[in-house]
Amino acid sequence: MDAGVTDSALRRALARARDGKTLDVSEATTLLHARGGQLDDLLTYASRVRDSGLEAVGRPGIITYSRGVFIPLTRLCRDRCGYCTFATVPHKLESPYLSPDEVLEIARKGAEMGCKEALFTLGDKPEDRWTAARDWLDAHGYDDTISYVRAMAIRVLEETGLLPHLNPGVMSWRDFQRLKPVSASMGMMLETTATRLFSEKGGPHFGSPDKDPAVRLRVLEDAGRTNTPFTTGILIGIGETLQERAESIFAIRRTMREYGAIQETIVQNFRAKPDTKMRATPDALPEELAATIAVTRLVLGPKARIQAPPNLVGGEFELMVRAGIDDWGGVSPVTIDHVNPERPWPQIDDLTARTAELGFTLRERLPIYPEYVKRGEPWIDPRIMGHINALAERSTGLADDAKTPDGRPWQEPDGGFEAFGRTDLHVEIDTTGRTSDRREDFDSVYGDWDSLKERISAPQRFDADVKTALAHAEQDPAGLSDDEALALLHADGPELDALMKLADDLRREAVGDDVTYVVTRNINFTNVCYTGCRFCAFAQRRTDADAYTLSLEQVGDRVDQAWQAGATEICMQGGIHPDLPGTAYFDLAREVKKRAPEIHLHSYSPMEVINGTTRTDMSIREWLQEAKAAGVDSLPGTAAEILDDEIRWVLTKGKLPTEQWIEVVTTAHEVGIPTTSTMMYGHVDTPAHWVGHIKLLRSLQERTGGFTEFVLLPFVHHNSPIYLAGLARPGPTVRENLAVHALARILLHGAISNIQTSWVKLGDEVATRVLDGGVNDLGGTLMEETISRMAGSENGSFKTISSLEAIAAAAGRPAVQRTTEYGRPTPERVAAARRTDGVGHFGKGPSLPLVTA
Repeated sequence: MDAGVTDSALRRALARARDGKTLDVSEATTLLHARGGQLDDLLTYASRVRDSGLEAVGRPGIITYSRGVFIPLTRLCRDRCGYCTFATVPHKLESPYLSPDEVLEIARKGAEMGCKEALFTLGDKPEDRWTAARDWLDAHGYDDTISYVRAMAIRVLEETGLLPHLNPGVMSWRDFQRLKPVSASMGMMLETTATRLFSEKGGPHFGSPDKDPAVRLRVLEDAGRTNTPFTTGILIGIGETLQERAESIFAIRRTMREYGAIQETIVQNFRAKPDTKMRATPDALPEELAATIAVTRLVLGPKARIQAPPNLVGGEFELMVRAGIDDWGGVSPVTIDHVNPERPWPQIDDLTARTAELGFTLRERLPIYPEYVKRGEPWIDPRIMGHINALAERSTGLADDAKTPDGRPWQEPDGGFEAFGRTDLHVEIDTTGRTSDRREDFDSVYGDWDSLKERISAPQRFDADVKTALAHAEQDPAGLSDDEALALLHADGPELDALMKLADDLRREAVGDDVTYVVTRNINFTNVCYTGCRFCAFAQRRTDADAYTLSLEQVGDRVDQAWQAGATEICMQGGIHPDLPGTAYFDLAREVKKRAPEIHLHSYSPMEVINGTTRTDMSIREWLQEAKAAGVDSLPGTAAEILDDEIRWVLTKGKLPTEQWIEVVTTAHEVGIPTTSTMMYGHVDTPAHWVGHIKLLRSLQERTGGFTEFVLLPFVHHNSPIYLAGLARPGPTVRENLAVHALARILLHGAISNIQTSWVKLGDEVATRVLDGGVNDLGGTLMEETISRMAGSENGSFKTISSLEAIAAAAGRPAVQRTTEYGRPTPERVAAARRTDGVGHFGKGPSLPLVTA
């Protein structure tokens, strides 16, 4: 026992484990020292936790495994791990990658032997290091290794029916979007959170960019954000201390609790291999492995599934079962363990017998764990749902022994646009309201609310001089420092009045006194969405009472109504519906232009663009060019919320990260598609985030010049999930709204000329007040507005021209109709809009009630 761990400390930690108390890192570290009789006690407590977890999911006495084949797609890797014999160099291989025929040969042999899993194993991004890999991909028409993985997964699904489990190493958020539709599950070992093993020369991960613990933890989080059933684990005995080992286990627990995507945790013991830098490093002993498994079980709890690879435990099956495992992992009757080729798999019959001797029944599972099979969406993409159901036992979610794999087509949904659900919600939201204030899966779909609290920081005290900041803003509006901008956001009383006056002077200098508006119709073609944004009250599951999807014909009919009402713009967005065909966005655009060729189509948020690229396997640039050809004229810069991932990953679960939003909008600008820019504020953010967001938008505008306006969107809290969970505040105050609108005008002066307020979210009175503080645009008539109304906005779903003119008049300014890009509509459009007051038949309805709870 280490000198730093006393026998009494170990006894105290064991007592807490015995009593089911929550352990901290220090106690877990102490328990890792257990040996002899104390280890026996530790294993007993861990087994008890494991057994209660299996009982809770209806699998008492069951230990699982997956029968599969290993497909080593490439053994090239850009990393240089000191213990790895899998990775090699190009001249030792006949080809940098397995060919499609070789991949399918392995998969077919597996299908013949009754396997159900195809485990794709490969090195990280070999094309970044090896010219041979880059040349091979180019010659075969693949942009990168991930593209080839995706293509081969589809081939395996279609030609053999085996279910791909993909281990391509470090993946980006977008890689998950590309691979989830073609895989049952994915995985990547965390290995360790000990940064020094990566950063210090001589460490096992030195010189391996993909072994940075921060990078690997981000992959685990992205798996959760994309609702991907994910396997991870730790590798013990590579030089980490016991405290570092415990910290790694707790890092997995944090991600597991927050997102619920960790389907399995592997505890793997280091085994030294010849011809590696670590060939002389001692193996982790069985007692050390057992103690680590037991601590992992106690820390992760009864819901965790924990695996020890059976070919690496040195025959110590009983010890590992006593330690709390409930899975033996993948076992292949066809292929070797390519990562540990010197360690053959046990025969499945022998593993069955060994497990039975220990009082357990061995059952085959699929690569996706049964809990996720039974949950279905959003954990299983509809495009692979049929493949999984073809092999799963309906009652348990385990593999069905009576079913054998058989190839079946993989394709994007092609069912067209069948209308279903509450398609009149855009009208009924103002009469009968929404069915309830939250979805039925409120407690599960957004992740663990308690874990999220740890990510939220309170605003810091701020004592900067507002008067000094105002003086600098007057001299050099765009040159304000972050601290000065923050000072202005704290302005109140006479200082707030001075801030608004300065902003209004800059507005007059930039765009004059006209208050502009556009006659537009919103069309939200579906509210079915499984992204899991925690602020969104609009998204519904397809089975929810308020869910709907419009047909193409219904969308077209709404375009006809808009044109007759004098609209110059259609603003069209929708949820990320998994069942819409891959061409959905293009089909919708073409329908709009077919009905009204001259109308401006302002459509598809950056999140929808990324979804479109994933569904069509196109690059962002290619997709945007195709969308432009289909009729898209500009993009709404929504899905921005706050462009700081620290806040985004609290506010949203699975929405695109900041860098992806930036890539979409800048690429749109490059291909000639203008966009708006937006900020939704007043939830879990702080004023410092507002300053950073606005300054980032300015830097992008200086680079591309493609933003037509900046739209401020105060958070509407009433039915927002993150507010109902007690994590968000109830939107910004009036003072904050006035200050941030004014600051936006100041910080964006000379870059983005048009600052728009949202009457939907602010109401008429505050909208009038911000017109005195730098705002020049009131947005649109909308005709239908469902998103904010679902969240609980009390300001209606449309605004007539006369009402918008009244708001402008209250501010002492003229109102002028504009086009999307701030030109002037034709006389014919203006006259048509005047005939219906800019809202068509909506203006004939009754007064608007509050949204019902």
